[in-house]
Amino acid sequence: MTNDEAITPFRIDVPQSELDALHARLDTARWAAPLPGEVTGERAGSWGAGVPSGWLRELADYWRHGYDWRRAERELNGFPQFTTVIDGQRVHFLHVRSARPDATALILTHGWPGSVVEFLDLIGPLTDPVAHGGRAEDAFHVVIPSLPGFGFSGPVADAGWDTARIARAWAELMRRLGYERYGAQGGDIGAAVAPELGRAEPGRVVGVHVNGGPGPMPPMPLPEEERAALTPLELDRAARIEAFMAEEFGYISIQSTRPQTLAHGLVDSPVGQLAWIMDKFREWTHPRTALPDEVIDRDRLLTNVMLYWLTGTAGSAAYVGYAQESGWGEAAENSGVPTAAIVFAHDVGIRRYAETEHTITRWTDVEGRGGHFAALEEPALLTSDIREFFRPLR
Repeated sequence: MTNDEAITPFRIDVPQSELDALHARLDTARWAAPLPGEVTGERAGSWGAGVPSGWLRELADYWRHGYDWRRAERELNGFPQFTTVIDGQRVHFLHVRSARPDATALILTHGWPGSVVEFLDLIGPLTDPVAHGGRAEDAFHVVIPSLPGFGFSGPVADAGWDTARIARAWAELMRRLGYERYGAQGGDIGAAVAPELGRAEPGRVVGVHVNGGPGPMPPMPLPEEERAALTPLELDRAARIEAFMAEEFGYISIQSTRPQTLAHGLVDSPVGQLAWIMDKFREWTHPRTALPDEVIDRDRLLTNVMLYWLTGTAGSAAYVGYAQESGWGEAAENSGVPTAAIVFAHDVGIRRYAETEHTITRWTDVEGRGGHFAALEEPALLTSDIREFFRPLR
């Protein structure tokens, strides 16, 4: 290993002065007045115009007075962490080896507005399945990198970090770690990176597993003759894609065109950063009508927010996540790598479209359970699906 390929142990150690500064900003936050339609006196409020002031103030108060970053820091530091420089970019990652030497390596990729925090509850069941009700032969060595520009892998040093380049960096990371054969898993951005990793290294990637569906999506607006051929489940997902494009696409437009302008507000305001992320956790968790902290533990939600706040990476994460140089919807080559998808109730993957670019060997539709943040919402079900898919591929 050359010096350029050095892998350096990493430990999170946030200075108390940074935490004090955060608390001071929360103490002196300037709050937006409720917009017409927000229900006052109710915890949920109305989310029609965005995150309700009352709910956000309550969560921010807990962040200031109840949340314990040092506890979260100890939990994160309980897992081996490292950094390395790949293609000019610092990459931070967790690397947890199973006690079983013949375990298969698995690289897990998060999305936006997530982080490595998404996968903390999967590490134990994946690396030590027997201790979590599984079979010894289902063990994995787990690698969990922070996407370039996100958290401790940020900010980005240059442009061009699309999903294909990220996948090439992950292939180099796995080579440096000594893994000749491995699987790839991901959701959101990770659900695009994992298949690209299969395209980059089809001889080394034994399988690709995604939650939410690997894409592509159906053409919009959907032609009537094509609509007539869809099943009721597929029609529901197509309708929700159409609703997303009409009602929720604004954040993508902003992040993909003006990420730097947005960053000035989010990096300077913890309340702004909190609201920007919580908006998506409310919209994309299941059921949508539930509050984010009714679906996911609020300490876990805040730890995820803290990785954005402490590293000041709101801008670079937005830039990498959505300012992709390759256009969305362009046809991709099928790698031939066996690919699985688990599609929870919130998500919109449709198998017939996914099969145009992927070798789908397992497809699981989950009705009535789970949202976009599968590792946080349904860790046991996601873990089980990962185990079953990779079992014959080891």
